[in-house]
Amino acid sequence: MNKTDEWLKTTLFKNYTIETALADASFRKYYRLRNGDKTALLMDSSLEKNSLNSFLDVTCRLTGAGVCAPKIFEQNLEEGYLILEDFGTTHYLDILNQNNFRAFYTKAMNTILKIQKADVKELPLYDKKFLHVEMDLMQEWYLEKFLHVELNGSQKELIATTLDAISDVVLEQPQDVFVHRDFHSRNIMLKNDNKIGIIDYQDAMNGAITYDLVSLLKDCYVAYERKEIKKLALEFRDKKGLKVADEIFLKWFDFMGMQRHIKVLGVFSRLHIRDKKNGYLKDMPLTLKYVIDTADRYNETKQFANLLKNLK
Repeated sequence: MNKTDEWLKTTLFKNYTIETALADASFRKYYRLRNGDKTALLMDSSLEKNSLNSFLDVTCRLTGAGVCAPKIFEQNLEEGYLILEDFGTTHYLDILNQNNFRAFYTKAMNTILKIQKADVKELPLYDKKFLHVEMDLMQEWYLEKFLHVELNGSQKELIATTLDAISDVVLEQPQDVFVHRDFHSRNIMLKNDNKIGIIDYQDAMNGAITYDLVSLLKDCYVAYERKEIKKLALEFRDKKGLKVADEIFLKWFDFMGMQRHIKVLGVFSRLHIRDKKNGYLKDMPLTLKYVIDTADRYNETKQFANLLKNLK
């Protein structure tokens, strides 16, 4: 922390104490700065400084759309530090339960509607190639390196055919909206004023209309009954003003979910194997359940569901 301490002495926060706040799946670290009842967050991106420009850019896009992203008080791009507004310690994951999830999800869906109005100019495109770059993580890191499965030719062909069908359906739906890419219960904060604050958005892209919706409603860290999730998904469609049949919208939603969860199986496995971050292992069963349950519902993916059942 020596470099950090030295820099803090040059800022308005020189009299604040430092305490560890949280870590995430990246190499960023967060520290809470405190002076009496005043707090701020120090984001240490010294191990991935190249992410800071994106963070600053995306913050401007979100605030420009009326989304509550943290104010940036101080920045040191050379060393990789930002000092941000502190949204507190209450994540959606801490408060969601059977009695309140509908209301909290509705509140978050209203935020997605704002997010989707943010400027997408020059954001990376969530195209077919990138959808597959993400999904391919599953075969390498989950099946081959985590489960130690040696896939035969027909199994590899089945996986390739299925992933192609998934990306085709993902790209059938409306595109060209701002995608947070990790809009789930650990990245949605409930502030003291009862407003939603959004964090961890620096990897935003230009993509499909259901991506953030499925990240929220089919969260890898918490799950609710499918019939309730379907109602909420269709409520979002109606608020968005999309004139599309229930069956079609839910298929878009489900296939987007498969794309995301297939990717996440690979990401969680890689975090465990490569990065020695084992905390995500407990979340893999729910992620796998999402993939299998959803794939079982559609002709294009049913064989893939059977494959995963036999390999897990």
